Amino acid sequence: MIFSMDKKYARDRNMWMSWVARQSPTNIATSGITQPPLLAEAVQRVGESLPTTQKIAFFKKMLPVIEAYHLWLYNERDPHKEGLALLIHPYETGLDNTPPWVEQQREHSRPAWIALIDKLGLENAINFIRRDTRSVPPEQRMLNVDALMTWDSVLRLRRKHYDINKILHRSLFAIEDVGFNAIFVRNNTILQEIADQARHKIDPELEERINQSKNALEELWLDDFGVYFSRDFLTNQLITIPTVASLLPLYAGTIDQARAKLLVKILFTSTAFWLNYPVPSVPKNSRFFDANRYWQGPTWVNTNWLLIDGLKRMGFQTEAQALISNTLDMIRTSGIWEYYNPISGQGLGSPDFSWTAALTLDLLEN
Repeated sequence: MIFSMDKKYARDRNMWMSWVARQSPTNIATSGITQPPLLAEAVQRVGESLPTTQKIAFFKKMLPVIEAYHLWLYNERDPHKEGLALLIHPYETGLDNTPPWVEQQREHSRPAWIALIDKLGLENAINFIRRDTRSVPPEQRMLNVDALMTWDSVLRLRRKHYDINKILHRSLFAIEDVGFNAIFVRNNTILQEIADQARHKIDPELEERINQSKNALEELWLDDFGVYFSRDFLTNQLITIPTVASLLPLYAGTIDQARAKLLVKILFTSTAFWLNYPVPSVPKNSRFFDANRYWQGPTWVNTNWLLIDGLKRMGFQTEAQALISNTLDMIRTSGIWEYYNPISGQGLGSPDFSWTAALTLDLLEN
């Protein structure tokens, strides 16, 4: 994220203090963390809307940028060259307070000052300094204790100057997030597709890492559950807490048909993900499920869009159409919102949310 240099955004810039990083750009203030790597997807979709000559020119212009971006992810976030990118902050998942990260923070990142606030029952006082609960009811955002631990994680990154070697040295947690890596694998494939169209030769090192990632994603599969999970980078143990990210290898498009069918079966299970207005960010049968709280239960159109795209490419046309219909019904019922209660369909979070509106137009067009 790049922040405006306008004075009114000074608080956001000062929160991250990305300028403490040795390689930070001058005259630009950023968040200091990354986000799910969807750049190749965006480039491909923009390119496909252009006449052929312009499309190829656009692809040739953007390919070196995408290659550099993906190589950075491998060099910075795959230190053991195993094929999976690790994340150092829950915001990097795009699913901010997703349960696997909440659990890891509660177990490994609960400093004394936060424990004291919790013990003294001062948690509600935190709402007075939180900006995200001023326009949205607190019960629709992350718990205050979890928000404090997320803030403490930012402070830790700042103290270590966003240096990945320092961050991983005596790190409290680092996670190979299944959703992030499924998106990465898909966008690697898209990079290869647009490179073929532009007759562009991908960097050999990057090509090798891309092929490795397809196999590495399968290491996150657990037969006992029939889904994929995120993995603790430090212990190499799967974090067996299912979320909508457990289904996102459908979007990756590289998994075998047998595993895809198992994911689809779980997706359409009424006690888990197939509620009145699917797909909830956490299955209903999870102890973390909260139908109204941010990434702990509500349905988001952006994750639905990824699943729909994956279902189509994996050959589940009927299932994709069912999810499209349910998603559009939800929007017709409640309007354009940031996210939705998966049981009642009630709109939650911020109204008139732009990415919900944009993806709704895309679903209607297709």
